Amino acid sequence: MRIEKRIKDYLIFSGDRLIDALKRINDNQSRIIFVVEDNGLLIGSLSDGDFRRWITCNTRFDLNVPVDEVMNRQFIARPITTKPAQLQQLFSSGRDLIPLTDDSGRFVALARKSASNFEIGRYRIAEDRPAFIIAEVGNNHNGDIQLAKQLVEHAIAARADCVKFQMRDLETLYTNQGHTAEATYDLGSQYTLDLLNRFQLSTAELYEVFDYCYQKQILPLCTPWDLVSLQRLQNYGMEGYKAASADLTNHQLLEALARTGKPLICSTGMSTEAEIRGSVTFLRQLGASFALLHCNSTYPTPFKDVNLRYLPRLRELAGTVVGYSGHERGIEVPIAAVAMGARIIEKHLTVDRGMEGNDHKVSLLPAEFAEMVSRIRNVEAALGQQSERELTQGELINRENLAKSLVINQALRKGTPITREMIVVQSPGQGLQPNRIDELVGKVANRDFAPGDLFFASDISQPICKKHHYRFSRPYGIPVRYHDYAALTADMTLDFVEFHLSYHDLDTKLDQFFSTTQPIGYAVHSPELFAGDHIMDLAHSDANYRQHSIRELQRVVTIAQVIGGYFPATHHPVLVVNAGGWSPQGFIPKAAHAARYQQVAESLEQIDLSSVALAIQTMPPFPWHFGGQSHHNLFVDPDEIAAFCTQTGHRICLDVSHSLMACNYYQWDFAEFLDKVLPYTIHLHIVDAQGTDGEGIQIGKGDVDFNMLKAKLQQLAPGVSFIPEVWQGHKNQGEGFWFALEFLERVGI
Repeated sequence: MRIEKRIKDYLIFSGDRLIDALKRINDNQSRIIFVVEDNGLLIGSLSDGDFRRWITCNTRFDLNVPVDEVMNRQFIARPITTKPAQLQQLFSSGRDLIPLTDDSGRFVALARKSASNFEIGRYRIAEDRPAFIIAEVGNNHNGDIQLAKQLVEHAIAARADCVKFQMRDLETLYTNQGHTAEATYDLGSQYTLDLLNRFQLSTAELYEVFDYCYQKQILPLCTPWDLVSLQRLQNYGMEGYKAASADLTNHQLLEALARTGKPLICSTGMSTEAEIRGSVTFLRQLGASFALLHCNSTYPTPFKDVNLRYLPRLRELAGTVVGYSGHERGIEVPIAAVAMGARIIEKHLTVDRGMEGNDHKVSLLPAEFAEMVSRIRNVEAALGQQSERELTQGELINRENLAKSLVINQALRKGTPITREMIVVQSPGQGLQPNRIDELVGKVANRDFAPGDLFFASDISQPICKKHHYRFSRPYGIPVRYHDYAALTADMTLDFVEFHLSYHDLDTKLDQFFSTTQPIGYAVHSPELFAGDHIMDLAHSDANYRQHSIRELQRVVTIAQVIGGYFPATHHPVLVVNAGGWSPQGFIPKAAHAARYQQVAESLEQIDLSSVALAIQTMPPFPWHFGGQSHHNLFVDPDEIAAFCTQTGHRICLDVSHSLMACNYYQWDFAEFLDKVLPYTIHLHIVDAQGTDGEGIQIGKGDVDFNMLKAKLQQLAPGVSFIPEVWQGHKNQGEGFWFALEFLERVGI
């Protein structure tokens, strides 16, 4: 059990709507909410069970009714002064939370039965959350307040979540009132006390450093080594505390820490398991909100003594989240600790391991700390979720290229039964997977087949979706290749098609596919991959590579002109280009972007673009190239895009999927993104997206708010042309495109 004073996620006000209470219950994931009056007086509770009972007993199902009509007025609550042992007796299998009130009956705290998560500052630390990373400064500032602030800056640059210091009142902490160590002290104590006398910051200086942390938006924490220091930190308003390994058995200090009601992180170095169990029991009896850190208090800790396999055992006996506080050299151990379940990581930070003091020798330099954080985040991403396995975007791409499909080996007329003898298994994997052959055999063909045609899911279930004409307020088309242009546009009324070129298409004779002029317009999408594994990059740091890209793009412009001979309705076709700015191993520094944008502008000046309307495509943070996933730096940020267009006069193709993934990754508001880039948009790729790399998924299946998108397009980009760029939408006679267009027609794009 523990006591929590952060209760905002567990209360709702009298008169608020039932739907808002249910949303709050969904957010806090505790199946209950408590109802208070405006003055905080606790008057009721609402649980999942209360809601179900209301539904079954009420003929008027209206989620906008006041929560007061549904809440339970016969709830259990206790004064905040109730002893933890008495609270413990009230918990049951169905009751995990008990509201606690002050003398006036106001809701002020919660008693929680379980302790599976932990909150400190604005951070919620749990099994399904990123690890909370503490940059331990301790006394590595060596008494210099400017160095302390410099270490705060390094912690921020490394993307730590917290920076931690230590406070001691030497007069009460040491038997000799903290004076120069006496002869009776052993060498280690003499050395430590000597350092502390010379290298401590004053209370006022530490307060100043804490203020600096808040100014820089990083959470400060501090370890009080004594009761006087704790009171000083309480006076400051510290949001939580770290208890040093040396104090895990100091129940006097632990009790004082628990009585503050603040969250507490305890290191377990130098303690036996029996002592750890004793302190855990003690803290539970006090109702403390705490987490334990596995730790070996040797400086430096030999790898053989780290014993990360103790983490699961520590989690079991703690009954709460656990972490790791490391004093070994290097960054491997904390990374491994995260893989083994540590949700808090603490490592020392210094600017010079040669400085005087024990901690410097086991500390990480700023670049090392940043590398540790980066690799921890990579490991967390790799850990994923304990849920049903789904194919990743990269797997879907490779499955299309490498897997096998069910293929028909003969011509077959619509209405004829499909037999096993007609089916072979061949690559590529763009059709029905071979394990579904038994579902296919015996079905009646719902379309005509030619030898070599792939079977699709619609050959088992419903026929494909296709309409002959769609109504939009702007020009619309579909993406095509030379070879499927005729089939996909047959019996369709389109404004234009967008030719998606491969590098092979640059050497293709168009008279193989077109014998007469065509009545519709066209656009061109440049290849991204060219012969010899060359990925276009007009911003590449290597001049030869950049010139290669310039030559290839000039070839694409020439091909676009040749296509115009067969599509005379369009005089200046849109040419969609991924201009480059990618990096394989990680993102380049933001300060380097301006020079790369300048290289793009200079590269484009070397190309004759007079016959086309260039549209530089907006990009996602993690694009998929044929060599795998990469990192993209340019034409991702809306402010940078707007600045580039303003300075150069070039325009963009807004890819909705790409840009929503960028917003998801960087936590930008997509509506604000659209406000900034739509004024520079001359062409649209409208498609859905999911997460940060779920690219090109079917419209309506992802994260895009299409009603909001519609409103922004009508306001800021009326009449701008679009295609539904659904990944593999061309398969099965364009089934994915027709579904997408029907959806967008209903929305009213």
